[in-house]
Amino acid sequence: MAPQVSVEWHSRILRAWQLALLYFAITLDHTDRMNVVAIAKEIDRGGRARDERADFSFFRKTSADLCTSILQQNEYAGTILRQYLARIEDARLKRAFASAIDLNQAPAARKPEKDKKKDGNDGLWRGLAPRGDIRSRAC
Repeated sequence: MAPQVSVEWHSRILRAWQLALLYFAITLDHTDRMNVVAIAKEIDRGGRARDERADFSFFRKTSADLCTSILQQNEYAGTILRQYLARIEDARLKRAFASAIDLNQAPAARKPEKDKKKDGNDGLWRGLAPRGDIRSRAC
């Protein structure tokens, strides 16, 4: 493969792997999990022929860990998923994945819940002048 084609191939297949992980996180279907594993094997093979054994197994192992964590079948699930989430560069994909696994990626971004009004209208009148400051504009 030419260097440019190789880079394009790697970026496309990595994106396919990330999207397959997102799809599995949404459906939790065994078929979708097998799709993640198949793409991981393809990445680890690095463009070699299908009958050649891959020396590299990073994506297969990572896929197995992520799928197990998505299903919450190990004690380190949250840590593994947060680490994977931190590696995702595309902001939309990161938000979608965090939402699919129900992981709050930015707890500090939420506003504190202090001083909430009991009527549920907090912020409804924010930015409006108080009634005492209304000045008549009639000529």
